[in-house]
Amino acid sequence: MLFISLSKAQKTLVQNVRERRLQMDLTQEGLSERSGVPLSTLRKFEQTGMVSLESFLKILSIVGGLEEMIEGLKPITPAFKSIGEVLKSDEKSVKKRGSKK
Repeated sequence: MLFISLSKAQKTLVQNVRERRLQMDLTQEGLSERSGVPLSTLRKFEQTGMVSLESFLKILSIVGGLEEMIEGLKPITPAFKSIGEVLKSDEKSVKKRGSKK
């Protein structure tokens, strides 16, 4: 279920990253050097929100938030209602592909 628009989420992420950069007293040039993300890419990200996943992760590794993002994207573990469900889940193999829906 989507409670926030994708464009709003994108703007919020950009704003949060920019604020973290400024709190660290880093210029765009400084963050570019420390993260290995080209300055032009960093500027484009802060202006449009568009950046590759690799560059976004490099930026987060410097300004913080990478570990939280990884933790927040862990698969949701089901809540078991009985010991039978627990035993049944141990028998199932781990899914390696999604269905073609």
